[in-house]
Amino acid sequence: MNVQANTMKHTTVIKGAATTDLRHDSATKHVTGAADYTDDIAEPVGTLHAYLGLSEVAHAEIENIDFSAVLAAPGVVGVLTADDIPGVNDVSPTGSNDDPVFATGKIEFWGQPLFAVVAESRDAARRAAELAEVSYKKLPHILDAVQAIEAGGPCVTAPLKLERGDVETAMAAAEHRIKGQMTAGGQDHMYLEGHIAFAMPGEDEDVTVYSSTQHPSEAQHMVAHVLGVASNAVTVNVRRMGGGFGGKESQMSLFCAVAALAAKKWNRAVKIRPDRDQDMIATGKRHDFVIDYDVAFDSDGRIQALDGSFAARCGFSADLSGPVTDRALFHADNAYFYPHVRLVSKPMKTNTVSNTAFRGFGGPHGVIAAERIMEEIAYHLGKDPLEVRKVNFYGGEGRDLTPYHQTVSDNILQRLVGELEDTSQYQARRAAVLEHNAKGGIIRKGIALTPVKFGISFTATWFNQAGALVHVYNDGSIALNHGGTEMGQGLNTKVAQVVADAFQVDFDRIKITQTTTEKVPNSSATAASSGSDLNGMAALNAVEQIKARLVTFAAETWKVDPSEVVFAPNEVHIGDTRLSFNAFIKQAYMARIQLSAAGFYKTPDIHWDRAKGKGRPFYYYAYGASVSEVSIDTLTGEYQVDRVDILHDVGRSLNPILDKGQVEGAFVQGMGWVTTEELWWDDEGCLRTHAPSTYKIPLASDLPREFNVNLADWSENRELTIKRSKAVGEPPFMLGISVFEALSMAVASIADYRECPRLDSPATPERVLMAIDRLQDGEG
Repeated sequence: MNVQANTMKHTTVIKGAATTDLRHDSATKHVTGAADYTDDIAEPVGTLHAYLGLSEVAHAEIENIDFSAVLAAPGVVGVLTADDIPGVNDVSPTGSNDDPVFATGKIEFWGQPLFAVVAESRDAARRAAELAEVSYKKLPHILDAVQAIEAGGPCVTAPLKLERGDVETAMAAAEHRIKGQMTAGGQDHMYLEGHIAFAMPGEDEDVTVYSSTQHPSEAQHMVAHVLGVASNAVTVNVRRMGGGFGGKESQMSLFCAVAALAAKKWNRAVKIRPDRDQDMIATGKRHDFVIDYDVAFDSDGRIQALDGSFAARCGFSADLSGPVTDRALFHADNAYFYPHVRLVSKPMKTNTVSNTAFRGFGGPHGVIAAERIMEEIAYHLGKDPLEVRKVNFYGGEGRDLTPYHQTVSDNILQRLVGELEDTSQYQARRAAVLEHNAKGGIIRKGIALTPVKFGISFTATWFNQAGALVHVYNDGSIALNHGGTEMGQGLNTKVAQVVADAFQVDFDRIKITQTTTEKVPNSSATAASSGSDLNGMAALNAVEQIKARLVTFAAETWKVDPSEVVFAPNEVHIGDTRLSFNAFIKQAYMARIQLSAAGFYKTPDIHWDRAKGKGRPFYYYAYGASVSEVSIDTLTGEYQVDRVDILHDVGRSLNPILDKGQVEGAFVQGMGWVTTEELWWDDEGCLRTHAPSTYKIPLASDLPREFNVNLADWSENRELTIKRSKAVGEPPFMLGISVFEALSMAVASIADYRECPRLDSPATPERVLMAIDRLQDGEG
C-alpha cells in the first residue's frame, strides 16, 4: 500500500509545541506493550472477579431463577441481583429510568443482564454464571424498526421534526420526483480493549473505580445512583483506553456499577471483564436505520424539495437514541442546500440491546442518505453524480440555511472539492473507468467523489464545557490534568502541546496524569469530536491564570512594565534580564506565588430549541472530501478498493501527524461500516455476529492499494478555537461513503447506468452480487 501525506510544516525552537508534528505520547508504550490499561493494574490480595449472567430469550416474563448450582460451584462467593442494590436499579444516561442494572420481572432483549456471579477467580465466575436455571414465560418480540412501525410500537424517546419552506407546493411544481428507501446498517465498536471495571472499596461510603470509560463523570454519577450515595463518595479513574468510538460513553456504567456493588458488599476489590462474545451481546452498537425519501428536482439536478423519514432500531431503552436520531437529521443535508425540506425521526423501541453512541453519532446515516439521493438524481438524469453534488452545494445568501435554521457561514466546499477533483485527476480517471466498463467483462470498476460537512458541538448544549488543572512545581516541571479521556486518539498529546506552547517550554516538561473525577469534576464525555476543542481551551485558561500571576510578580519584582515580561523558549525575559524557566519558577515559589490553577471553558454562541427545531447547535463545521476507485468481480460480488484520495479540513492543525492518523483510521472504519461489517440477529433475537469469527472488520488486506491523504493546509477555523484548529475525530468517518458510492457505480454499469442500483449498506459481496443479478435480470 502506498500512503502519502502532505501536512503543514512549522519551525519552532520549542520541542513539541502546538501546531507541530509530535508522535503520540504513549506511542512507544503501545507498540512495546508497556502501556498500562485497567486490566494491568496490580490486583490486591483478595481481589474477587464478577461475571454477568445473561438472558437467553428476547422478550419474556421471568418466572424463577434457581441459583443453587451457581452457589455450589467451586470458588463462588455469592450472586448479585437487583435485590442487592441499595440505591436505584438504573443506569440510563438520560434519566429515562428504563435501563436496569439487572432485569426484574421482564426480559427485554436476548443478552440482558439478570445477575452477576462473584468468585475468587474470573474463570470460576464465568463458569458458574452458566449454571443458573431460569424459567421464562415467552412474550412476542420485535426485532427491527420496520416491525416496530408495522406493529404500531412505541418510540423510546420523542421524535424530532426539522422543517423549512413549503414542501408540498414545491413537490407539486417540480419537473422530476423520485421516491425511495434504503437501509443503512449498524456497526459494532470492536475496540481492542473490551469493557472492564475494577472497584476498590474505601472507608465509609467511599469506592474507587478504575475503568475504561469515555465519560468518567457519568460513570461516577451512575455508580453513586446505584449505591444510593452522593457522587463525592465515588471516584472514577481512567489512564487510557484501548479504543472507545462511543461504545464506552454510556455502556460502561453497567460494569462500573456491578464492580462497585460487589466491592462494597464484600469489602474486597472486584474486577469485571466480559469475554468478547458477552461484550458484543450485552452492549449497544451503532443504530441501523431504514430511510425513506421523496425528492423533487429540476432538469439540472438541483433539488427543489425533500421529505425524509429516518426510522432507527433503538433497542429496549432510550440510552442515547434521542440525540443520535436527532443528529441523523442534522446531517441529512450533508453538503447540500434544500430549499424546502421536512425531516422526521422515528426512534423505535425493539427487543434488542439498546443501541448507543458511535463515531459520528447518527451523522453517518444522514450523510449516506444525502449521497444516495444525489446518486438517484444523477442516474435519473444521466449525469455524473459529482455534477449533481456540486450544483446542490451550499452557497451564498439564499442558499446557506440548514434544515435546522443555522446559517452556514464557513463554507469551503467549492475550493476543497475543486482542489481534490484536480489533484486526484478525477475526471480523467472517471473517463477511464467508463471506457473500461464499456468493454464488458467480469471485472467492473467504479469511482466516486463524495464530500462531508460535519457540525461540531454537543447538541446537548450543557455538555459543551470542560475543566483542567495545571500545576507548576517549584523545580519547573508541570503536571496536567483535564476532563478528557485518552483512547488512542492523541488528546493528551495535543492538550499537553497547548500547555507547552503557552508556557514556551519543551513538551517533555509536561507530565500528563490520569483522568480522575477527584481533580476535574462534572466533565463531559470525550465524544462529539470535541475533546481538543474543549479540554485544550480549558487547559489554556489555567495556564493563562498562572502566567498572569507570574507576569505581575516579575513586573513588580524587577520594576518593569508587564509588557516587558516575555515567555521565551525555556526562558523568561524580564526587561534586560533573562532567566531559565526553572530559575524563574523557583523565585516565584519563594515569593509565595500560586503556581496552580483550575481552568474552565464553555463553547460560546450555541443554542438549540428542540421543540421548535431551530437554533445554532454547532459552533462550526469541518469539511472533507474523498475519491474512491474500486473493482468488483461480477461473478462473486467480491471487490477491492484500488485507490483513495482524501483532502480533509482540520483548520490550523495542532498536530498534523496525529490528525492524519485520525483521518486514515476514520476512513477505514467508515469503509468497514459500508462494506463488510454486518450485524445479524436470528428470528429468536439472538445476535449471531458476536465475535471476530462472524463479524468482519477491515483487515490490512482490505485497505486501499493506493492511499493518498492530505490535510487542507490553507484552512483556518474562523471561530476562536484552540489555535484555530478544527475537530478531526468524527468527520472523516463519512469519507468512507465514497467507497459505497463507487461500488454502486460499478454495479450500475451492468445496466449501462440507466438506473440506481439502490444498494443497501453494508454493501457486502452478497449484496453486491444480488444487485448485479437484479440488474442482469432486468428487475431493477
